[in-house]
Amino acid sequence: MAFSFENLDVYNKAIDFVSSIYSLTKAFPPEEMFGLTSQIRRAAVSIPSNVSEGSTRSKKDFSRFIDMARGSVFECVTLLQVSFKQGYISQKKFADLGNELTDLSKMLSGLKRSLNR
Repeated sequence: MAFSFENLDVYNKAIDFVSSIYSLTKAFPPEEMFGLTSQIRRAAVSIPSNVSEGSTRSKKDFSRFIDMARGSVFECVTLLQVSFKQGYISQKKFADLGNELTDLSKMLSGLKRSLNR
């Protein structure tokens, strides 16, 4: 059974981002398991989770959930910067994931605008 949010491009892109983060963080040092690894994974999962949960609500509430998803996007930006500065990820991976987050932010903003019409 398919749910309506599963048809949203932003939801599917966010799910792909989560997969990228899980793959990336498998190589993080073991001492980061309950720190940076856990935090970036939770922030990444929060993006599609807020889209899916918000889709079941009124337009006004869905708009708030999109704001929370965008907040998680921004949190991921910070956590990736920390990961890069600590030498856990390459410059290329940092740039690629940053571009994905930029796209997600734009898509979420577009979805919010469409709800507010």
